[in-house]
Amino acid sequence: MSGHGEAQPMTARKSGPLKGVAEVPGDKSISHRALIFGAMAVGETRVTGLLEGQDVLDTAKAMRAFGADVTRHAPGVWTVNGVGVGGFREPADVIDCGNSGTGVRLIMGTMATSPITATFTGDASLRKRPMGRVTDPLSLFGARAYGRQGGRLPMTVVGAVDPVPVRYALPVASAQVKSAVLLAGLNAPGQTVVIEKEPTRDHSERMLLGFGAELVVEKTAEGNVITLTGRPELRPQTVAVPRDPSSAAFPTCAALIVEGSDILVPGVSQNLTRNGLYLTLVEMGAQIEFQNPREEGGEPVADLRVKFSPNLKGIEVPEERAPSMIDEYPILSVVAAFAEGTTVMRGVKELRVKESDRIDAMARGLEACGVRVEEDEDTLIVHGLGAGGVPGGATCATHLDHRIAMSFLVCGMAAKTAVAVDDASPILTSFPIFEGLMTGLGALLDRG
Repeated sequence: MSGHGEAQPMTARKSGPLKGVAEVPGDKSISHRALIFGAMAVGETRVTGLLEGQDVLDTAKAMRAFGADVTRHAPGVWTVNGVGVGGFREPADVIDCGNSGTGVRLIMGTMATSPITATFTGDASLRKRPMGRVTDPLSLFGARAYGRQGGRLPMTVVGAVDPVPVRYALPVASAQVKSAVLLAGLNAPGQTVVIEKEPTRDHSERMLLGFGAELVVEKTAEGNVITLTGRPELRPQTVAVPRDPSSAAFPTCAALIVEGSDILVPGVSQNLTRNGLYLTLVEMGAQIEFQNPREEGGEPVADLRVKFSPNLKGIEVPEERAPSMIDEYPILSVVAAFAEGTTVMRGVKELRVKESDRIDAMARGLEACGVRVEEDEDTLIVHGLGAGGVPGGATCATHLDHRIAMSFLVCGMAAKTAVAVDDASPILTSFPIFEGLMTGLGALLDRG
């Protein structure tokens, strides 16, 4: 059941060198999609390396509710026996997506062009997030959505009985909206076209091609034009999920700011639509080596050798890079606090409607830790204090947001005085082994 249990405070203290190998979990975005595409294929899809965080487990439960046979065989090893495109059955109960905006938006898209009705809800954080950005384009297919004021969950979606294909230009750069429209287009006749002015993560396009859909991406003056031919028969696949670059960001950034650190983060996705943080860190002077580049599961990956970097410099992050690192700005703002000079992050208003208002959450927490911050609706500016220069000593509010919680715990590992978070439990949604992995490297984390 959705909802939030008792808060679990956690404190990070100034840590000695971080050493060892950081085996981060599978990519969350790809894990969601592997389950959903497997459910829409005919036959058995096998998934290895699946992230078993609560967000993805909620998506697995949802696919079962729509009629797919989803089975866990071993840690990270799952099979999905799908029902085919347009084969979803009407669920008998409410679909609870927990904390996952990706899960609920992609699943809404998947069922919106089938003649069924489903009601969606989530935890307190997800119920605050706007769904109109997805339900508006889904209405063009013929689906109808009824939610709370402001287009918020709980929400009932009535799928289109006779869906029509659509041509839709994304008003904001959003891989979730793009994917929802493409998933809806699978069960619409003819060709559905999505136009994105700025490139966003392309896992859905890669996976659609892998499962046998007819999809073409053209680069034009108006941006990427993605054309999907509807009603294919998707073929089951073996999906090897690469390690999550968003999760890898936390041990990577911790090693950069904790004195004497030297770690290896193997098998991290280097998808060009996801690697903006790593480009930015290198520009700031981070000592990161990208070793053994290769391809796994249709995605480029590499092993990251990361060392303490005492000479980090603040930079202006190119605004056009935002879509490729939108989830990593919270942890980047922590690294910026330990850099010399000012780091300017523009074009980040999307952070206002994530699991929390991440601009506000990071600004308030960093200020409480003694860092000077400026912000407006679309910008976050951090005035760095240099290596070891952040005073710390604060208890930071996480607002039920896993990335805020992990970011401030990383801050505490390098700050002069311990940093606490009021609730670390949301970390389980995306990175359930965070505490064990970081303490295994040498981080000092205390519960309570």
